[in-house]
Amino acid sequence: MIKFSIFSIFILLNLYALTRIRTLLKKPSTKTLVSCVYGIVVAAFPITELLSHSSYGDALKYLLLPGYYSLPFLLYVVLLVILQDILLLANRVLNVISRETLEGPRYRAAMLGIITVIPLLFIIIGTINYNTIRVSEYSINIPAKSSKIRSIKVSLAADLHLRDITGRQFVVNFVKTINSLNPDILLIPGDILEGDNNNMDTSDFETLFKDIRTRYGVYASPGNHESHGPMRSFDFLKKANITLLRDEYRTIADSFYLVGRNDRNSDKRKKIKDILKDAPAILPVLVLDHRPLNSEDADDMTIDVQLSGHTHNGQLFPLNFIVRYLNTLSWGYKKTGNTHLFVTSGIQGWGPPVRTAGISEIMVININFVKQ
Repeated sequence: MIKFSIFSIFILLNLYALTRIRTLLKKPSTKTLVSCVYGIVVAAFPITELLSHSSYGDALKYLLLPGYYSLPFLLYVVLLVILQDILLLANRVLNVISRETLEGPRYRAAMLGIITVIPLLFIIIGTINYNTIRVSEYSINIPAKSSKIRSIKVSLAADLHLRDITGRQFVVNFVKTINSLNPDILLIPGDILEGDNNNMDTSDFETLFKDIRTRYGVYASPGNHESHGPMRSFDFLKKANITLLRDEYRTIADSFYLVGRNDRNSDKRKKIKDILKDAPAILPVLVLDHRPLNSEDADDMTIDVQLSGHTHNGQLFPLNFIVRYLNTLSWGYKKTGNTHLFVTSGIQGWGPPVRTAGISEIMVININFVKQ
């Protein structure tokens, strides 16, 4: 039902945009041609989404890229059309531009140019931003309790969404960046692999991930995209030397408990207290949970640090404002009660390989264990 509602809004907004664009055109033949081209662009993304969740050959995957790029292109076309109409309404009151000018060929040509060129510029800039890895660094203090170490350097990376269109060089750069940071542990709170594409050869990615060097290893919790093809995703993680925690915990360096939670859409998701019921309350608790702080554990005082992803910080401007409204924290750091909450914007993202909101980041979190 939700997907149908989103699709309906997508279609209606583009019908509105096309109707307004047609008013900028004079010749009936030009209106027909533009309508046909626009219809193809509108259909491209839904078709791409269907194909991306199917098995297909290597040749077809290169045809998916234009389909992915159609979404941000249409988003900015619609926003520019809406902005134009708002300005036209304001002009009716202020009368800054004459009606003759607005109906003239120069204005129509200028608007058509703006509606075409600006979305393309957003896509170019967003593609560069999407493929540029940045590092965000934080330092926090938490109660040491009986921890045997004084500090730990955590690298946090989520939402890789590995798939056919993921470039090998990007993964190489990701691994090199992680190793250059020299972390004690790498934590990945979900959405590592698009698990429902059974045709994708992941062996190269598995080999690359094995080159990651940390003192205590690489740990992950499942995300919502792993649930699309769980067995394939979990097999990939095992071969890539990534330890998956599914509502379970590990004791790291006899100094803290690392909990990995099932995603919220899991039918068998446990509460933190049930996962840790057999663990003596003598060590700090770090939690990997794909989505930001969940209401059922908001008052759980046992969580010292929660590490999440999922939001992509909106990925496409201005969706970041919607994501900010819907989440306790959409990106960055926040302390809630005794819990330090970190939400990374992700190392890549869903759908189009474009990021016009946020950054493709690896978080580095220096955690100091302080004696009380």
